[in-house]
Amino acid sequence: MNIERRTSRMAGNRQPSTVNRQPYDIVIRGGTLVTPEKVFRGDLGISGEKIAAVGQNLSGRKEIDATGKLVLPGIIDGHTHLDTPIGVSRTCDDFLTGTRAAAGGGVTTVIDFTIGSPESSLLEDLANRKKDAAGAVIDYAFHAEVIGRWKTREGEFAEAVRAGIGSFKFYTAYGRLGHRSDNGFLFHAFKELAELNALAMVHAEDDEIIESLLSRLQPGDESSMLSLPRTRPPICEGSAINQVVYLAEETGVHLHIAHITSAAGIEVLKRARNRGLPVTGETCPQYLLLNREVFAGEDAPLYSLMPPLRTPADQEALWSALRDGTLSLVATDHCAFTRKQKKWRGSFMNLPYGLPGVETLLPLLYSEGVAGGRIPLKVLPRLLAEGPARIFGLYPRKGSLNIGGDADIVIFDSEKEWKISTRKLKMPTDFSPYEGRTINGKVIATISRGEVIYEDGGFAGQVGRGRFVRGDNR
Repeated sequence: MNIERRTSRMAGNRQPSTVNRQPYDIVIRGGTLVTPEKVFRGDLGISGEKIAAVGQNLSGRKEIDATGKLVLPGIIDGHTHLDTPIGVSRTCDDFLTGTRAAAGGGVTTVIDFTIGSPESSLLEDLANRKKDAAGAVIDYAFHAEVIGRWKTREGEFAEAVRAGIGSFKFYTAYGRLGHRSDNGFLFHAFKELAELNALAMVHAEDDEIIESLLSRLQPGDESSMLSLPRTRPPICEGSAINQVVYLAEETGVHLHIAHITSAAGIEVLKRARNRGLPVTGETCPQYLLLNREVFAGEDAPLYSLMPPLRTPADQEALWSALRDGTLSLVATDHCAFTRKQKKWRGSFMNLPYGLPGVETLLPLLYSEGVAGGRIPLKVLPRLLAEGPARIFGLYPRKGSLNIGGDADIVIFDSEKEWKISTRKLKMPTDFSPYEGRTINGKVIATISRGEVIYEDGGFAGQVGRGRFVRGDNR
């Protein structure tokens, strides 16, 4: 794809622009623009870092011929874990390698997490995480991780909001690790966040049910990966979501449920939304495309993740929830490890948990969702751009093709067929859960704030060009 064609080379073959007399810095010409409202053919004009025009016959100093291609708002992955300690391991990518891979998949913004602890303040966590992100090549925001149960520290939420944090992550599980927040603390935290117009994001699994099931394991059960889904069944998800939804109803906080995996979880979310409660939810590609059968396979340890994979019936419930709007976005929960890091050590509880996925988010959801007939094309930018931008406070700067927004844009060839191969992906891991899967549709170019940073398999962005984006526009 010849991405930079000078206007002077084309002037003899084109009528003068009917929209602007002065050329834009970049014009994406003749593509099919895809928004949640409509799909139409047109030109997109970029001036500096912003989208400046949408129309016909625009002229630019540089032009991109997008004829026959889809033009989408830059993808926002609202749930990633780059350069993150998980137990005794650390993810195999950092903010440079992780965001470079993300750009290859059309992702122009990631929302990662601060690394919380009971000893550090939220502002200290944010400052440390900004240092970690110094090499990022695309823009980034953070959810603030709230670990355990605080006492009289709710005032830190206001400080974090002033510093640009719009969402706060809580756990109803991982009590063994000290991560769990009990209902008493959640009640007070949610009240404070409601006053601040901030969002409470929850990893929702019922810790007491999980612990009861773990205590009933028989000798030898730990040596089977099948014990992972058995000790964290869907009832854990449904029960925990039900609890935090009630707290959200009582406090008025905007609640967001991370990585919903099951029909049970969807049912609780649907009831809450049908009652008009400010509750949103996400799922991930792995829960849409993989099921618990992989835990019986030879490579089962590679698929360790929490919550675990479910059944085909749960997958169908998730796809249905994407179609009808019950689920507001798809994110990856990207948490990449190598085969060596996931080497079997005798127990399903001795593994680092998480799967890679930031680079394959858009291609998978287009191929299996749109091309697969499961979701309409217009739903794609809602789930991958506008949805996360609105929920996490980045809209209207991010998440759309609207004039005045950041020129974060993806050019996507919906006709391109290819196979996922770990060797050819940019993610620095030697494992993809989708290895060998045939994909319909491929990212051709990624533009971040008006700069072409990825084109036809090559990366052109500068190290550290990514910027911290405040999550306070909700």
